[in-house]
Amino acid sequence: MIARDLAEPYPHVTTDHQAVNAVRLLAEHDLAALLVLDRDGTPYAVVPGSQLVRQLVPEYVMEDPLLAAVIDDRHADALTEGLAGKTVDQWIPERSFKPAFVGSEAGALQIAALMARTHVPLVAVIDRDDEGRQLPSSWCCCAG
Repeated sequence: MIARDLAEPYPHVTTDHQAVNAVRLLAEHDLAALLVLDRDGTPYAVVPGSQLVRQLVPEYVMEDPLLAAVIDDRHADALTEGLAGKTVDQWIPERSFKPAFVGSEAGALQIAALMARTHVPLVAVIDRDDEGRQLPSSWCCCAG
């Protein structure tokens, strides 16, 4: 099976979207990773959901998981208050993950190897025109 057959449209945000909206997208669609495009529609970053959650959870809760059991929804909502006014570009970790991509003819094993090598559960599948230019509207992703 080739990438074109495996690819499905994948929800995404752009670098200038509000970070709070990116969190909603991640949660509402139960995404494994967040696909971030720049203003031109070119992939900017693919960030695993676990790395984004890490940006939200206070360090003291990560150090003592028992604290997470006593934090109620009212307090949990406060975790996103720090995102107010921030764009996705300002919020995502500095160590962003460069988007992995393959051509539409790539095989399933090539996609799996790329996911394993990059430690990112998302690979973009792109098409190119006759002159080799990327077609920006064709971004689809294979999530592993």
